Amino acid sequence: MPKVVILSPHFPPATLAGVHRARHMAKYLPAYGWEPIIIRADEAHYTEKLDPELAKLVPQTVRQIRTSAFPATIARKFGVGDIGLRAYLPFKQVLAQVIPSERPDIVFITGSPYYPFLLTHWIKQTFDIPVVLDLQDPWVSAEGALRPKLSKGGLSHLLSKVLEPMAIKHARFVTSVSDRQNDEMAERYPWLNRLAMAAIPIGGDPEDFDALRVNPPQCPIVRLDHTRINLSYVGTFLPKAGPLVSTLFKALSQFRERAPDLANKLLLNFVGTSNQPNGGGTHLIRPLAAAAGVQDLVNEVPQRVPFLEALSILANSNGLMMIGSDEPHYTASKIYPGLMSATPFLSMFHAASSAHKILTEAGGGFPHSFNSVDELPSLQKSLAYVFERFATGQINVAPPNPAAYEDYTAKHVAGSFADVFNRVIS
Repeated sequence: MPKVVILSPHFPPATLAGVHRARHMAKYLPAYGWEPIIIRADEAHYTEKLDPELAKLVPQTVRQIRTSAFPATIARKFGVGDIGLRAYLPFKQVLAQVIPSERPDIVFITGSPYYPFLLTHWIKQTFDIPVVLDLQDPWVSAEGALRPKLSKGGLSHLLSKVLEPMAIKHARFVTSVSDRQNDEMAERYPWLNRLAMAAIPIGGDPEDFDALRVNPPQCPIVRLDHTRINLSYVGTFLPKAGPLVSTLFKALSQFRERAPDLANKLLLNFVGTSNQPNGGGTHLIRPLAAAAGVQDLVNEVPQRVPFLEALSILANSNGLMMIGSDEPHYTASKIYPGLMSATPFLSMFHAASSAHKILTEAGGGFPHSFNSVDELPSLQKSLAYVFERFATGQINVAPPNPAAYEDYTAKHVAGSFADVFNRVIS
């Protein structure tokens, strides 16, 4: 069986979004004939809040090699906190031992952090084995270009413009999460082979939801009130979603006018609306609920919750609210965790959005669409009817068709990487 060394500076119990790429590959690559070996910094050197429960989702059979790192308490005095820099030399030392002993066919480095990408030239020159770089999100970003040049963010952007080409020009293959990102890299570097690039989504694992129904997080920030029927929205509240949420609350108000006892069984949870880990005071939904007179049926937690807790809310709610914006080009990726949870949903998206098309074809809920904000009032009657079905327990919808989200499952993503690896060594 061919081997791949996966250098992932963060790994569970770290909770950053990027760690799930390596976690999913570690779990599913063996099904495609590849043996993964994980190299990562020991969690004692991570600076973010850790989640031991997330680490339990990694199979015990996965081989993990933990490295040391320069202490963050000292490094921060010099303005350095990035684990990719603090563990750079330990990563190199471990690779110098592991590559000759394990004789892997490929070294795969996934970011962020991105500084370990600079090991690519050394690996290629010293061991003559191919390196695949996975940027996930952009290293050189449009957002970084907007930062003041002399700010920390601005200087970081200037540094990334120097370092990115130094790293990727020695890679055999480059991946990210979107074709657009790959196209932008190819435009920046005309020498980059666009045929040696692939767009592979982050992916989600339906088995995570099964595990969380059996063992939900022990100390969650948000506790669902199981004396009521919980309909939940998890994620950032987009400003252009305001008219949609207001329409939803007006429909809830109409339902309560008609059937107050049933309506009072419902609790609409909005979690992580500020997208900030400490955003406890920024209530964006509450004023809209108050305007419709349904604030007592709405619970808003602006604070962003840890990854596993977010999945647990999706898994253990009675229903989900999937709400887009008034724009037709709303991206569909955010709907896939909801579909994978198999929790019945109520959705509101522009009729021309890919999200509405996918949800309608997938089944498993009550999709609503509109062509302009002027049409939103016409949805209130149907939305009120859906609230009644949840309140009375008359959902009667089949689970979503797995084919609708197959390309976004962790197993399929691992298979896509296995295809890349097979191409590289062929």
